This record gives sequence, structure tokens and C-alpha cells, in this order.
Amino acid sequence: MIAIVDDDESVRLATESLMRSFGFRTNIFASAESFLNSSTLPDTDCLITDVQMPNMGGLELHEVLRARGAALPVIFMTAFPEEQVRRRAQEVRAVGFLAKPFDGDAIMSLVFEALKNPSQAP
Repeated sequence: MIAIVDDDESVRLATESLMRSFGFRTNIFASAESFLNSSTLPDTDCLITDVQMPNMGGLELHEVLRARGAALPVIFMTAFPEEQVRRRAQEVRAVGFLAKPFDGDAIMSLVFEALKNPSQAP
């Protein structure tokens, strides 16, 4: 299952639609907190999350997941692709870092990479 966490509804729905068009099961969340409080974490094979969201952003979400022992492949996306944020995503061994708006082929390539090598998740 692919979890999509983004406070922007249009991005959530578009990303969900793209994942479903490739046959993936998805769950969408408007916040990091709603994902963390859901029962879907054990079924999540890949996380796609926005970097900047109110309260808790994607990088902080990743830190909480690691602290809980959840080693998921993560793809970060952002409307503000600053170099220091990109470096931080690389440091935590993210599968990918995409600037919004992103190309559907680019994100699908990253999803397939994440699912092919789930053992390499941080």
C-alpha cells in the first residue's frame, strides 16, 4: 500500500489517482498526524509525503517513524525545493526528492524503485 501525506487536497487526489492507475492500493492523509494515528502503518510499503505541512512536515514525520522503528521507503515532494532540504532528504536516504509540480513518470519511477528495494529503507 502507498501512503500519500499532503495538506494540499489537489496534490493528494492527483497522486492517489496516478498510483491507482498503476494498480496500487493507496491511503491518503491531510496531515502527518493523521497518518501516524491511523492503523495503516503496518500495511504501508511506501510513503509519499510533502516536506512542508502545518504542525509536522515530512522530514519530521520521517524522524518519528524511524524512532518508532518503522523503516519505510520515503519519497519527499515539495513546492519549495531548497538545496538544504534536498540534502537533508538525501542524508536520511530518501528514495527521492521531487519539486512540485512533478512529472508522473518521475514519481512512478521512484515508487517502483522503492518497492523493488524495500530493504534499503533507512
